[in-house]
Amino acid sequence: MSHERTAPASPARRYREERDPRAWVAPAAATGLGALLMPAALLFGAMSPMATDSCGPDDCSRALTTALSVILGTLLYGGPVAAGAWLASWLLPRTRRWSVPRVWLAGLSLLPWLVVLALVFNLPEG
Repeated sequence: MSHERTAPASPARRYREERDPRAWVAPAAATGLGALLMPAALLFGAMSPMATDSCGPDDCSRALTTALSVILGTLLYGGPVAAGAWLASWLLPRTRRWSVPRVWLAGLSLLPWLVVLALVFNLPEG
């Protein structure tokens, strides 16, 4: 009966497979910042069509209507993407191998809210 010997794992492989003690930091920071940014982005994004009150919806500049379309599109499509990225950042395995994707997903979960707020506060004139 022969026993196969397995080679010991390399130090780099062992490092990548060990538990990451700081795995919770990026998702927790994204959760805290998202709890502040998301309601503000939703509120200001929902109020942004009021920028057309002075010019009427038909006489406003093309830049304003384009910016409003991007805001509403970002809220509509970016919201679910942000929620999925946030959830994935919490659900990734807690090993060092997944530390970089976890940080990127946590950052991605904040991106739609930051884009909406940046656009709302920099709307062109109507």
